[in-house]
Amino acid sequence: MTAEQMATGDNRPVPARPLDDIDHAILRILQTDGRASIRSVAERVHVSRANAYARINRLVEDSVIRGFTARVDHERAGQGAAAYVTLKIVQNSWRTVREQLGELPGAAHIALVSGDFDVLLLVHTPDNRALRELVLTRIQSIPEVLSTRTLLVFEETDLDPS
Repeated sequence: MTAEQMATGDNRPVPARPLDDIDHAILRILQTDGRASIRSVAERVHVSRANAYARINRLVEDSVIRGFTARVDHERAGQGAAAYVTLKIVQNSWRTVREQLGELPGAAHIALVSGDFDVLLLVHTPDNRALRELVLTRIQSIPEVLSTRTLLVFEETDLDPS
């Protein structure tokens, strides 16, 4: 919520300002290296540091950039088992289910989708035993979850956004 929205009490979503080629170039750089310095970004997109700083701040303020994070090698971090878990859920229970799934250890991504199932959940666990426990005990005990199907991930690759 922007400062103006807070002052007026208007909580309707504000459309993001249009992005130009420089904004898109900045996003590609930061997706590849979230720790890139302002100076480095400015040099690579051929703008001043002040301009790069202002653009990045605007992208954050407009929620185009939702945060900065580290890309983790889950296997090296002790989370060697991964799976996509598909869920069928009770109609109109998405918000409740999303909240509960978000609290699960190892939940990496949650999406409401269309098709043969309602929710797609990516999880990382130390091993298959922990994965089994997570699915059979934790996920299937959520009252709004009607059924699950687990798809083991044999190998993952982060795509380079550039």
